[in-house]
Amino acid sequence: MNYTTVLNMQTITISMIPEISYETFFELNTVFITNHAERHCVNYFGYKIENHIKLICCIADDDKHEIYVSSCVVEANASLRSFSSIHLCFEKFEREIHENFGINYTGHPWLKPVRYAFNRFDLSKTIANYPFYSIDSEELHEVGVGPIHAGVIEPGHFRFICNGEQILHLEIQLGYQHRGIEQLFLEKKNLLQRTALAESIAGDTVVGHTTAFSHVWESLCDFKTTKDIEFARTIALELERIAIHTGDLSAVCADVAYQLGSSVFGRLRTPIINFMQEWGGNRLSKGLIRPGRNQFPFNQTLADRLKVVLDTFEPDFNEMCTQLFKLPSASSRFERTGVVSYEDVLSIGTVGLSARMSGLSRDIRISHPYSLYPEIKHEPIIKHHGDVYSRVQIRKSEVQQSIQYLRQLIENIPEYNQSEQLLKTPQPDSFAISLVEGWRGEICHCAITDAKGDLIIYKIKDPSFHNWLALAMAVRNNEISDFPICNKSFNLSYCGHDL
Repeated sequence: MNYTTVLNMQTITISMIPEISYETFFELNTVFITNHAERHCVNYFGYKIENHIKLICCIADDDKHEIYVSSCVVEANASLRSFSSIHLCFEKFEREIHENFGINYTGHPWLKPVRYAFNRFDLSKTIANYPFYSIDSEELHEVGVGPIHAGVIEPGHFRFICNGEQILHLEIQLGYQHRGIEQLFLEKKNLLQRTALAESIAGDTVVGHTTAFSHVWESLCDFKTTKDIEFARTIALELERIAIHTGDLSAVCADVAYQLGSSVFGRLRTPIINFMQEWGGNRLSKGLIRPGRNQFPFNQTLADRLKVVLDTFEPDFNEMCTQLFKLPSASSRFERTGVVSYEDVLSIGTVGLSARMSGLSRDIRISHPYSLYPEIKHEPIIKHHGDVYSRVQIRKSEVQQSIQYLRQLIENIPEYNQSEQLLKTPQPDSFAISLVEGWRGEICHCAITDAKGDLIIYKIKDPSFHNWLALAMAVRNNEISDFPICNKSFNLSYCGHDL
């Protein structure tokens, strides 16, 4: 067989992943995707083996709950036929491989660097001379936004080509704060240091990324988590979803000048993150999730406190949503603004709410379940219009859904397992993969160890890596004044993309 099949949070020996020719590798992975909306690429990356580059591609099948992993070895500076010439969803993965190793992908729609990393292959290409797309015309004009923004936001540059107020094209260039965090995972040998790195991948997704790291590490160490550990992680993931979605609703209201909604939703976010501080000592949940242990056991006292928080939060949240969605001036800004079609999100390969907004069901909680989600019997929230209104509605509905999940979970708190299991040394010559549904969508962490069990590759994919192109598509033919509301309705991560 040309590939091997793994499950979420599974570790296999690297030798179990077949090495095939690039021609076979190309045909296999493009055919996996062709006419299969239930399949998508969760990770595709390369790493050096002596003077060669080993490529590993991971395709998830959401119906069968499986991940198909294949590999090939190519020459450095090779010229290869581009996956993206068949399926656009591979375009950013191939651009990253091109930037890192100099591989030339023929047929790629636009083979340009992704991040301008400090250790990129071609140091002559710099972000200062980035080749922005341009059109020669006396009637069109360009508008640049960033990389230093007026609001409290991370650095990124947006280049618009407009005809009057109408946006014809938007190009998004990130890479202004590249931290080399994947390399730091290899350099830092202490588990606590690596966990702190996981907490810092995207500051608004501390629980999501740290849970993904914990699952990878536990899988590598053949550690079987207890129910109380996974219970705490499930609670924390849904609390993080509530907090960020509520904050985003506040920001969306601000962008349409609805001050009441901005103020109320902003206030409502506070007791949720304050509860996280009561539980684990940090409002962003740093320090809460740790591989192989239950750092802050969830108990009945916390459950009683959380019930009070939710009982106070829920009626105010529902009332504010009712007011927002019956407000004509808000609806006029939300409806049919920033539309991305089902065909486009499928082609781009979006994940999370950026897929579910247009009828494409992608949610790791049901497709590759982990922690306590099989017991919850999660049902994804799906909308079909692909506009700002759909994205805002998903946030509202997911907050309400998460509240119900939390109420269900705290009715039956598992007993704290006090028996201390020690984490073993990671298995040698192994590959591990972990998928987690963060509030933004699918997070993927992959790890590869050497003959001693030391990390030689740690590959992270934040959902924003899939979804930035959807924002660029969303604003086409909209007025430039609609860009802020479109941008905030996605709320993608600059730092999560810029690893």
